[in-house]
Amino acid sequence: MWGETLRSFFEIALELTVLFVIISFAISALQGFIPYERIEKLISGRNKAWGAAAAIVFAFITPFCSCSTIPVVVNMLKKKMSFGIVMIFLFASPVLDPTILTIMGVVLGWKVTLIYTLVTAFFSIAVGFILEALGFEKYVKNVMMSGYSEEEKRFSLKGAMKETLQLMKSVFPYLIIGAAVGAVIHGLVPTEWISGFFGRDHWWLIPIAAIIGVPLYIRLSSMIPISQILIMKGMALGPVMAMMISSAGASLPEVVLLKSIFKKELVFIFVLSVISMSTVSGFIFYLV
Repeated sequence: MWGETLRSFFEIALELTVLFVIISFAISALQGFIPYERIEKLISGRNKAWGAAAAIVFAFITPFCSCSTIPVVVNMLKKKMSFGIVMIFLFASPVLDPTILTIMGVVLGWKVTLIYTLVTAFFSIAVGFILEALGFEKYVKNVMMSGYSEEEKRFSLKGAMKETLQLMKSVFPYLIIGAAVGAVIHGLVPTEWISGFFGRDHWWLIPIAAIIGVPLYIRLSSMIPISQILIMKGMALGPVMAMMISSAGASLPEVVLLKSIFKKELVFIFVLSVISMSTVSGFIFYLV
């Protein structure tokens, strides 16, 4: 049993590592061809529809985790960009990481990945504009920008390799943790137990998974291999995706950082919005 668990761990870890290195290098190399200035003009323009679309694109092409998104958000607020557009980027950026989405497509399937992308993008736009319409902009603190600089992206294989190594340093531990947990579940947890307690009939697990995902702070890079094994073992897709979205979209470290730029009312609404988005998304996957 332990031999099977170790073999499963090495297989999962090797697959994820190879995928991550290849995909992140390709995306880093392509960064030099992305017209960031044009996208920023669309984000800061008066046309809200184009601004929302540009914010989603910007969230997709910037491989930030939830914590590293905050300095970009502060910079956008400093530039007096539309509050709704800024919130769209804040919601979308950590859950639409291009590298992780590609790995998700390979591991969980492209249908799941496409639905995940469309659902998270739609709810990011909807919640962003709703918060703006309800006047939550008044709960933004007057924060001065420091320690952040915008670097011009140019195509460079050496630069792409350097960026890949930097991403690998930050993400690799979570890949290994996810592979280890997934291997243990695969080798030691009975399939009948998972399918019996967490199967499709237990729809009420979706809101619970969305709530507990926030304090758990399971990064997408860790959650993907765990999700693959859980789904293979019979766990319903709904609660798995609800936990994945909430843990990536509103981690505890991010909430702490948000308190420095948002008043408590907006921080609370942000967390509640992520949990709501995760719950509704989970039910959508439940019905697929």
